[in-house]
Amino acid sequence: MPRAELTAKRGAAQRSVAYNTRPRRASALLPVVPPHCTRTAGSTLDRHALFQRFLIMLSYRHAFHAGNHADVLKHAVVLQLLRYLGQKDKAYWYIDTHAGAGVYSLKEGYATKTGEFQTGIARLWERNDLPPLFADYVEEVSALNPDGQLRFYPGSPYIAWRQLREQDRMRLFELHTTEIDVLRHNFRDAGRRAMLYAGDGFDGIIALLPPAPRRALVLLDPSYEDKRDYSRTLRCVEESLKRFPTGTYAVWYPQVKRPESQRFPEQLKKLQERDWLHVSLTVSNPPEDGFGLYGSGMFILNPPYTLAKMLKEQMPWLVKALGEDRAAEFKVEYRGD
Repeated sequence: MPRAELTAKRGAAQRSVAYNTRPRRASALLPVVPPHCTRTAGSTLDRHALFQRFLIMLSYRHAFHAGNHADVLKHAVVLQLLRYLGQKDKAYWYIDTHAGAGVYSLKEGYATKTGEFQTGIARLWERNDLPPLFADYVEEVSALNPDGQLRFYPGSPYIAWRQLREQDRMRLFELHTTEIDVLRHNFRDAGRRAMLYAGDGFDGIIALLPPAPRRALVLLDPSYEDKRDYSRTLRCVEESLKRFPTGTYAVWYPQVKRPESQRFPEQLKKLQERDWLHVSLTVSNPPEDGFGLYGSGMFILNPPYTLAKMLKEQMPWLVKALGEDRAAEFKVEYRGD
């Protein structure tokens, strides 16, 4: 089991579990050029597009937002998807396109600059009336905080790792150079069950599909700070469904005052006529200045048939717990087979 490490940790000796068991050279930690950015129609390097994307990638650190209301929804849903897959003995894979650092400190570093976790996980932490879906989620966070003090927050990779059995596998992608460094450190003892890739998850997962056991959960949760992430996510899911139509795909998206965000759920619905689930949580009115996250959503293709009912029954509790004003609401849409 990987030990909880601080996101801000730097300079520690790192060991890659992605390529071999020997330490990687520092040069091996440099970001890989995404294939889609390498050539234009004229077969020349599109340096501007690559440089722009690299700057955006460097500017985003999930630790600023760790444990916020969007993480509560995302991780509660991801946990249920993983546990459903684990009900059968047959192996499955967990694939994460934007893994981040895996574990985050809530007491120092980036998370303390914004304090977003205070209106997210912190509101659930000491509640004694948690419904089952969110009780399961808080239990996973508690595993990192056995003394009862909310110091660390698990990212999706850590939550997934705790669900994996001996026969299951995990594949993690991260493009941010510092994040992949910390991710490797956090999973340095994971062995061959977890493989980490310093690269673009949108491109990387295509080569992994279909996975050997023909069972998998694929999580796509880019930051969307680059508006092209919306179209790239759509294309990635579309191509993935062609290669692996029976996989479970979970797409996280933000609610922000941006046209791409507003139309994104309807675009996702067009990828597959049936067998999808859409859940969203709005915690407040959009900020007056037009900036900031006021909600989020999860769109799942090929979801467990049990999840929609669970969400419809328990999301009202979450709205009351995390809502900031009268605009707070949830939505659950489901179209089965």
